[in-house]
Amino acid sequence: MEMPYDVPAVRTPLAPSQVAAQLHGLGVEQGGVLVVHTSFRAVRPVVGGPAGLIDALQAASGPDGTIVMPSWGDDDDVPFDPEVTPASADLGVTAEVFRQLPGVRRSAHPFAFAATGPHAARIVSDPLPTPPHRLESPIGRAYELDARVLLLGVNHDANTTIHLAEVLAGVPYGVPKHCTVLEAWRPVRVDYIENDCCCARFALVDGWLREQGLQQEGTVGHAHARLARSRDVVRVVLGRLAREPLVFLHDPADGCQECNAARELIRPDPPAPKDQARAGPDRT
Repeated sequence: MEMPYDVPAVRTPLAPSQVAAQLHGLGVEQGGVLVVHTSFRAVRPVVGGPAGLIDALQAASGPDGTIVMPSWGDDDDVPFDPEVTPASADLGVTAEVFRQLPGVRRSAHPFAFAATGPHAARIVSDPLPTPPHRLESPIGRAYELDARVLLLGVNHDANTTIHLAEVLAGVPYGVPKHCTVLEAWRPVRVDYIENDCCCARFALVDGWLREQGLQQEGTVGHAHARLARSRDVVRVVLGRLAREPLVFLHDPADGCQECNAARELIRPDPPAPKDQARAGPDRT
């Protein structure tokens, strides 16, 4: 009997050791810093579930490696508690399992990352960074440590390092946001401007890295995986933003509400002062 086309192929569960071997084949090296963005739905099944995937990441990185994952929460109106606040559902189940493991450190502010390994404390110990992905932030500290970025079953729209490049480039767009922190045991609202948009056009970074041979790709688990140096991501994105500061924003005519909201803070270039505007050519 012929099977209908919409029936998914049966996936064979992979042992953590098999996934670790795939990670090594992709280019993950022992002893480095690895920033992981992942969708377990794309990777699965792995023996042991998300914990088994984390075992594979730790085996591939070795005892001297440092693993980093995003770990912020969902509710901007509730003070963040690194001990109990769940990782945002948007970050996936692996991030939630990871932040609860023994020995994992987590930022004490709402823009949290979690990390384990020799460099974990340095990566997560900065105070509240505004904007969230500035150099003095977990993703910035990972960049300073020459981290590798692993996109496991996700695209560059999940790559927080691109937000770091936006900050370093001084992009002119942004969105008003807020978070809530505790001061003297009382909740206090903190307003800030974040260099944000819908992030869909971050997918352009895929091609930019491929063109220069700066991205390794392959299968890890049952997912497509991408691996690149954080410094390469930032350098390539900075170069493009220097020429096209709005490259990540959809055209206003596309009707993207998030990108159009980001454009609202952009101010037109100020007019030249009147005395300079009237000045003729320099005749000296």
